[in-house]
Amino acid sequence: MAKGEGKVLAQNKKARHDYSIVDTIEAGLVLTGTEIKSIRAGRINLKDGFAQIRKGEAWLNNVHIAPYDEGNIWNQDPTRTRKLLLRKKQITSLEQEIKGTGMTLVPLKVYLKDGFAKVLIGLAKGKHDYDKRESIKRREQNRDIARTMKAINAR
Repeated sequence: MAKGEGKVLAQNKKARHDYSIVDTIEAGLVLTGTEIKSIRAGRINLKDGFAQIRKGEAWLNNVHIAPYDEGNIWNQDPTRTRKLLLRKKQITSLEQEIKGTGMTLVPLKVYLKDGFAKVLIGLAKGKHDYDKRESIKRREQNRDIARTMKAINAR
C-alpha cells in the first residue's frame, strides 16, 4: 500500500523477526517542532513501538524520540503517545482486522516524504519460536545458494 518512500530515518528490524507482516500502510505523524528536528537528525527508536486504535483514532505508543539538544523548554516527553494521521476508512478497516484475530500494528520505518515525517505501519501476526528458527534457516540457505551461484558465475 505504501507508495514511494523518501529518506529512511529509522527502521524496526526486530519487527520482521518477531512478526510476520501481512499488510503495510503509510501514515503521517502529529509532531511538535522539536520532535521533527530530532527525527531529521535520526534520533528515533522504533524498537518497542506499537500502534493502537482508540475511539476511532490511531495512536503510536512507546516510540522514543530523543529530546532535541537545543529545544530546552519546548521538548516533549520522549515516549509520549503520538497521533497517526490516517483516513477514516483506513482506521475502520484496520480496526476490523485487529479485533479478535491476534493481529497488531507495528511501526516498521520512519522516513521523510516531501518534507513530512511518515511512518510505515505493518499489520502483523506474532511468530512462534519455531517460525523464527525456520525464517533464520531459510535466510541462511538462500545466502549459501547465492554464494555458490556467485562462485560458479565467477569462473
